[in-house]
Amino acid sequence: MIKWAGRIIVFLGVGHTFLALLLTSPHYADEWFSGKLWDPQEGVVEMSSATAAFWLTTGSFGVPLVVIGLTVLWLDRRGIVPPLFIAWTLGAWSVVAAAILEPAPWMLAWVAVGLLLGGARRAARHAEPAPAAPATPSTSTSTSTQASASTPTSTPTSTSTSNELSEV
Repeated sequence: MIKWAGRIIVFLGVGHTFLALLLTSPHYADEWFSGKLWDPQEGVVEMSSATAAFWLTTGSFGVPLVVIGLTVLWLDRRGIVPPLFIAWTLGAWSVVAAAILEPAPWMLAWVAVGLLLGGARRAARHAEPAPAAPATPSTSTSTSTQASASTPTSTPTSTSTSNELSEV
């Protein structure tokens, strides 16, 4: 489940970035690389078409989405369940974005979020409890109240130390 979620997230990021570049770069690449966007004459609200095309492509969330998807895949390959905040953040972002702009592939993002949440739930159900730490025998070395305040009350014996090392 988690692997497919990562693949979908990478697909969305790559698809968005490359499709947007394919559609806009023939028209605005000259302005992008001339340095014109470094000193925009318009304000943030009245941005030029070249600036809007930049924010649709290179400045969009497409590249970070690829990084998130690759991170999910990297974690999954190592048997680590991705943190739930990734799924919840992508879910909230895609709901807000879908409320603002449709048609768009937000349904595919929701599928990835569902797979992440389902994979995390499945992993939590199948998780084994952590093994308990082995008990080590100890001897008391303190004879007075003053001595116990300045020295530890117990120290491991030499056999328990060698046993601990052999277990590691």
